[in-house]
Amino acid sequence: MSIYYKAFFVALIVAYFLTPFAKWVANKIGAIDVPKDNRRVHKKPIPRLGGLAIYLATVFSMLIFLPIDRTTISIIVGSTIIVITGIVDDTKSISPKLKLFAQIVAASVLVVGGIKIEFLTNPFDKGDGLLYLKAFSIPITIFWVVGITNTMNLIDGLDGLASGVGAISALSLLFVASKFGYVPIMILCAILAGSALGFLPHNFNPAKIFMGDTGALFLGYMLSAIAILGVMKSVAAITIIIPILALGLPIFDTAFAIFRRIINGRPIMEADKGHLHHRLLDRGLSQRQTVLILYMISIFLGFLAFILTGMEPEKCVIVSGLILTIIFLGASSIGLIELKKQGNK
Repeated sequence: MSIYYKAFFVALIVAYFLTPFAKWVANKIGAIDVPKDNRRVHKKPIPRLGGLAIYLATVFSMLIFLPIDRTTISIIVGSTIIVITGIVDDTKSISPKLKLFAQIVAASVLVVGGIKIEFLTNPFDKGDGLLYLKAFSIPITIFWVVGITNTMNLIDGLDGLASGVGAISALSLLFVASKFGYVPIMILCAILAGSALGFLPHNFNPAKIFMGDTGALFLGYMLSAIAILGVMKSVAAITIIIPILALGLPIFDTAFAIFRRIINGRPIMEADKGHLHHRLLDRGLSQRQTVLILYMISIFLGFLAFILTGMEPEKCVIVSGLILTIIFLGASSIGLIELKKQGNK
């Protein structure tokens, strides 16, 4: 167990001490978040290149604690593309199309490195229980990586939210991977969690620095790759449900945001104040209270993912269905309440 602790604490310490450097760089190159609209919760300009510290701490620790093989190299190269894109966007802003293209390239790097979704488990199949994706493997992998990469970016709306949820998700995947004995994946999870938590003291309310697109996209990218390596290559789990729960908060929040915008006839990519953290703030909670509640939700979903990993496939399907139904009904109820409020106004 000592290697996991070492990897975790090395990443944490490096990220903590590199964050002031990232803040200095942000001020030098003009990567500053100036509150220009009512979606911004903060009231004064804040540097937003904290993700650089998370990235450097992660890569540094990977080079120390992981074998330098095809998998490690592809993750480092792909994440570097993501971080460069994030730095440019945090500084000058780039078009969504160019950002999406860079994310597809970064996802393709993982595929070249052998990190791809090759099958899904089918608990109702009396044969080997696997649904092989074949020609669909590459596009589904790219869709997964790009999707998860952006979900983390979408929840990055409050001090400490994305970094804390990212750390919780990484630790959830660590415990899931431990059931399969995937030692390198467990080390990678420990490294990512340590890097995110090392940055958190600088980012928790009141934040001295934001992670920006650089950090949010990087965390999402890394979590998407870890989910493929740590869960979706196992035949012992319902491969699509476990990572969805482990990464539940950003995934569900993004899914409901898309659904909400479609219902309201608005563009899917249009920003709004309908995210879960916005709604909790509207109910009178402080930033800290909101973030802590969302941490608890993320921990609960991660715990469910861990529990389901050890279940028989048939039972896992039933329990997963119940969990997803409850989440959907809860979100629908909140949505109806909001619609009624808007109608009364």
